[in-house]
Amino acid sequence: MPDSSRIALFIDGANLYATAKSLGFDIDYKRLLKEFQSKGYLVRAYYYTALVEDQEYSSIRPLIDWLDYNGYAVVTKPTKEFVDSIGRRKVKGNMDIELAVTAMEMAPHVDQIILFSGDGDFRFLVEALQRKGVRVSVVSTIATQPPMVADELRRQADEFIDLSHLSARVGRDPAERSQRYQDRRVSAPAPSPSQSDGDLDL
Repeated sequence: MPDSSRIALFIDGANLYATAKSLGFDIDYKRLLKEFQSKGYLVRAYYYTALVEDQEYSSIRPLIDWLDYNGYAVVTKPTKEFVDSIGRRKVKGNMDIELAVTAMEMAPHVDQIILFSGDGDFRFLVEALQRKGVRVSVVSTIATQPPMVADELRRQADEFIDLSHLSARVGRDPAERSQRYQDRRVSAPAPSPSQSDGDLDL
């Protein structure tokens, strides 16, 4: 039986994606939600990501739409483009402030916050939440080289959960991904005679 702890999830989307990729698996967000619903009363699950607005199609859009309809509170903002001091084009999409403000607002309503990020900038947020009596768990990994979590964040957390230990419970089944790839190959239009194999988008 789950205990009666009130829990909120705060997911730094880009950071969690990079961490899972570094461990060689994809997150199944339905299973992730179910995993933490079993730990207590899940008040809210927030997912933060920046979006490139001028792109006609963004690969993250289908995920955002799915999360929005399946129990997640999705928080997005457009990325900003700028040119750095040596003329390189950069894209910036930091969601730290949005995540921190919402976490502080949620603090009086929850017993535990589970932060999916390894970003050391969140250490001060974790410390502030703890002063308000909230227990904070950080989910990232030290199983990669270098580790995906900042040492100061891991030390500040009440509990560190290594994502590699959760992979069997929140990872997408590799067979499912393989099946989807096969389905895409079957449904893909036949190449025209003028197309070379290198041009096919499978």
